[in-house]
Amino acid sequence: MLIPITRKKFEELVPLTATFNQYRFYWGKLTDILQRVLISVAGLVAVVVLNYFAGERFQIILAFLASATGLYWFWSPAYRATRRNLDCRKYKFSGFFEGEVLDTFITENLVGKEETVNKQGELVIIENRERRINLEISDDTGFVVTTQAPLLREHRSIRPGDTAQLLVMSNRGDLSRISFVSDVFLPESDLWVSEYPYLRRDIFREVCRQLGQGAERDQYQDPYQSRDDYRQGREPRRRSQAEGYDDRYDPRDYPDGPDDRGRGSVKRLRGSR
Repeated sequence: MLIPITRKKFEELVPLTATFNQYRFYWGKLTDILQRVLISVAGLVAVVVLNYFAGERFQIILAFLASATGLYWFWSPAYRATRRNLDCRKYKFSGFFEGEVLDTFITENLVGKEETVNKQGELVIIENRERRINLEISDDTGFVVTTQAPLLREHRSIRPGDTAQLLVMSNRGDLSRISFVSDVFLPESDLWVSEYPYLRRDIFREVCRQLGQGAERDQYQDPYQSRDDYRQGREPRRRSQAEGYDDRYDPRDYPDGPDDRGRGSVKRLRGSR
């Protein structure tokens, strides 16, 4: 089921300014906080030096710079979350999509590389990889969307056939080409699958509840959008086990939290004696 929604409802679901969950996402770990504090301290030192040479002529400007740099550690997460929300809100059209989990599988994504030299004087590259869960979601017309997120232990409860609800975004009025998808909500297990919390989840739950009860859809649906007829009757694309899906549960696949997701591999490039 794909229901186009109005721009007003979309902007309620995807806020412009950072929500608490979005701010907490970018607040980060202790190392991230310390890094922001060091930037704030360095900025304050730079402002003090400028004030020493500039004198009283630029007191107002320097006072503003001192306030901005001194509080950088505090406002930086809100700024980064707002920028990410703007990237999501740039799409002109959106729709509410409900389907079933067609397939779920795990991949390892490269998130960074580090170069170092071992005791033998050989240059090695350490690849930092992150295990991610991939979901393929399809409705009864065969329309399929794919999304992925960092793998967590609670994801082990996800199985093909589970109901999945999300927002899809596009620059086409008929939503025939999906450019972006939001967080995925699995109502049967009350579970969210996402890398970043784009949605106002309390409002999204209410929208899902009203649509599920057959409430009036005029307040959500955009009358100028429609789906292409060619989607009707298209068979869903399924992934075979040979393509990488394995429904056997292995506890080692599911870390306890984000801190345990990283995995490193080493490549030896060349040596010098």
